[in-house]
Amino acid sequence: MSDIITQGAKELNIILPSEAGAAFEAYQELLKSQGETVNLTAISEAEDVERLHFLDSLALLSVTSFKNAKVIDIGSGAGFPGVPLKIAEPSIDLTLLDATGKRVAFLKKLCSALGINATCLHARAEESSHESDKREKYDICVSRAVAKLNILCELCLAFVKPGGLFISMKSTNSDEEITSAQNAINTLGAQLQEYVDYTIPNTDIVHRVVLIRKLSPSPANYPRRFAKISKSPL
Repeated sequence: MSDIITQGAKELNIILPSEAGAAFEAYQELLKSQGETVNLTAISEAEDVERLHFLDSLALLSVTSFKNAKVIDIGSGAGFPGVPLKIAEPSIDLTLLDATGKRVAFLKKLCSALGINATCLHARAEESSHESDKREKYDICVSRAVAKLNILCELCLAFVKPGGLFISMKSTNSDEEITSAQNAINTLGAQLQEYVDYTIPNTDIVHRVVLIRKLSPSPANYPRRFAKISKSPL
């Protein structure tokens, strides 16, 4: 395992399983060989991938426990943060959802190469969360997707069971975004629990995780169609 990941995990107080090193190396190789053709990530240098993707994803483990949790990663793309979380905490029951077929094909190839048992869904979140086997069936929903928090709340909270968590990865200049999402959070049966700022190990980059606790079932008419969500956000 690279020193960057080893030292970074120590700084985050995360104990990685013995097989994690080989898994992260294989992950690097697949990103390198497939990344450009599938447009997975603009970050290509190995050390940057380790810090800005792998360690950034692993930082979630220092915020809440994922042990034995049923987790869905919305807009998973190249697998962040879901796959690094699964590498570090193999007890996670993981679902990776993305609306782009090429990315889902990559995720399937990635999970096969890493020996990871995960469900890879080619679907739109606002449609998939209305399906009975997915609606309010997850302990934790995570998303690193680039969208306003009020929109992400509508796309993600219907997956979370009452008592569970929606975790959104944001920048530290998201104060106004968090405030603006309050109506969406309340409407969908949740409350803002807290947000935590963290420094990615071995960098001076500070990111934020927003933790939203689901309190009660979301109203059946949410989420709406994406055109409606975009036009009239909660």
